[in-house]
Amino acid sequence: MPVIISVVLILTIAIQLLYHSQQEPVVAAADSLQLPMSTRTYVLSSLGEPIAASKILNLWLQAFDNQPGVSISFRQLDYTRLTKWLDTILKLDPKGRYPMLVAARVYGSVQDRERQRIMMDYIFYKFNENPHRHWRWLAHATIVAKHELKDMELALKYANALADKAAGNSIPYWARDMKIIVLEDMGEVEAAKILVGGLIASGEITDPYEITFLEKKIQVLESKLSDSQHNVEESTKNIQ
Repeated sequence: MPVIISVVLILTIAIQLLYHSQQEPVVAAADSLQLPMSTRTYVLSSLGEPIAASKILNLWLQAFDNQPGVSISFRQLDYTRLTKWLDTILKLDPKGRYPMLVAARVYGSVQDRERQRIMMDYIFYKFNENPHRHWRWLAHATIVAKHELKDMELALKYANALADKAAGNSIPYWARDMKIIVLEDMGEVEAAKILVGGLIASGEITDPYEITFLEKKIQVLESKLSDSQHNVEESTKNIQ
């Protein structure tokens, strides 16, 4: 190797080392997650390939919490901005499952109730836009509201939406019937019984498995009502 090339190579390495030694250490910050640009901008930058752009944004967002030498907790992220990114990715690829998957299973699992609510409400918003495509994620949000947030009113709100809008044979009856379970857990046994009876009487349900499930649920609810009435009568006798 000629001497001049060796000297240039050594100088280049030395300049790089000097440059990096003068830089501030890399510090990741939750507020460094800026708002996304317009979907049109991403489509243009990907040469008219929106799905390719969505894949790239998926990877970028997935890696955002892990930056060189540091890690950001999901609890530090601005969840309102985060939903904007998920929305942008969905607009680029409406059939993509990743945004709703991470909303429910990743960002929605953070141990922070306020942030969980933001993510569950985002899922509810997207469900109302397209119930057929997003029903499974609202079913998950109902479970989160019931068991993790301990907010039965919120769980009932989501379950009502599933019962009212998630129609069609492609949506399993367990998702449509979550409202019955929530009402039962809330102690609204009479309301749950009336709802089940109405579903059976309507004739809209033809699936034999669903009919069997509802008939058994009627029996369970009637048993609970009977036990409740018996307890009230016993309490009345004791008072007298």
